[in-house]
Amino acid sequence: MPKWTKAELLSRPIEHIDITKIDARPIIDAYRDMAYSSRTLAQAADIYSMMLKDKDCAVIVTLAGSLISAGLKKALITMVECNMIDAIVASGANIVDQDFFEGLGFKHYIAPGSPEAPPVDDMTLRNLMIDRIYDTYIDEDDLRDCDDTTHKIFDQFAPGAYSSREFIEAMGAYLLKNHPRNESIVKTCYQKRVPIFVPAFSDCSAGFGIVLQQTEAIEKGRGQVAIDSGKDFRELTDIKLACKDTGLLMLGGGVPKNFAQDIVVAAELLSERKGGKARGDIGMHKYAVQMTVADSRDGALSGSTLREACSWGKVDIVHEQMVFGEITALFPILASDAYHRKAWKSRKGFKFADLYEKGDGLPNFNTKKKAGAR
Repeated sequence: MPKWTKAELLSRPIEHIDITKIDARPIIDAYRDMAYSSRTLAQAADIYSMMLKDKDCAVIVTLAGSLISAGLKKALITMVECNMIDAIVASGANIVDQDFFEGLGFKHYIAPGSPEAPPVDDMTLRNLMIDRIYDTYIDEDDLRDCDDTTHKIFDQFAPGAYSSREFIEAMGAYLLKNHPRNESIVKTCYQKRVPIFVPAFSDCSAGFGIVLQQTEAIEKGRGQVAIDSGKDFRELTDIKLACKDTGLLMLGGGVPKNFAQDIVVAAELLSERKGGKARGDIGMHKYAVQMTVADSRDGALSGSTLREACSWGKVDIVHEQMVFGEITALFPILASDAYHRKAWKSRKGFKFADLYEKGDGLPNFNTKKKAGAR
């Protein structure tokens, strides 16, 4: 077996798909008259277009799994820029280790061969400081720089507990000031006032940044910063309270899926506390689409159906569609179809990030809060 150098293994960067250059409308039109996943994808595309045509409906997108490293960053940026997304709930890997990471100027790389028969074993990759996500490589040295940058950002916060949204807001401001030409979902959402929530924020490079900040603060006898997961939940629930009609576009499952669905129940509890009706006073998510390769047989949340979510009072079953298939192959078709049908052109962004007052403890990196918003 030939020996590979690190430079050779990290020579082919992942290229992000551009949905503006691919018109998937004819594919979706054809899929409507087919069967299996083709027809469910067409139905899902129609439901997403309905969300965008419904001007009073806020669209919440959830991201789970390694999607940005796989090449979906540019598609999601386009959707944010075109007011096709109003809030994001995601895994930390997608937002920090992958998107913010690329916003700093780093890249993900195409692994040679196939994961089933890789030309380089994982112990060799470990010795070369290369991390693997299935058929994708990451330079561990670059990830360490990402960890250090999150530490630098978090260290500028006043001691206290913050939501993940507040930390990510500061990360977006940092990118806009220091890396304005690099493409990033975090930066674009900061400019468009689209809030990003990461319920498991410690489970990524941000977690390492928090560990570094807290350990250093303890050693120096000064205050620490911490993640307030309850504040995350409350802030996302504020979106449901501010907007009666909401739609979900869920890529994968896991914590982001449940977190986004649960805001209906949380809003009902708050309504009940204020004298409203406990069940039904707050509308369920009006529209819902989920793409996943999981199924419901093991009882896990990722594969639980949207109709099951109706029993919990979370998702209405009038406009819902499960799409069982691999996300990087199916999502660009749905996103391109929606982009080229142009329902977004008459839609204004909700700018939900402006719901939250800027706390005194947040750094501003000399960047105006609404810089670049439109």
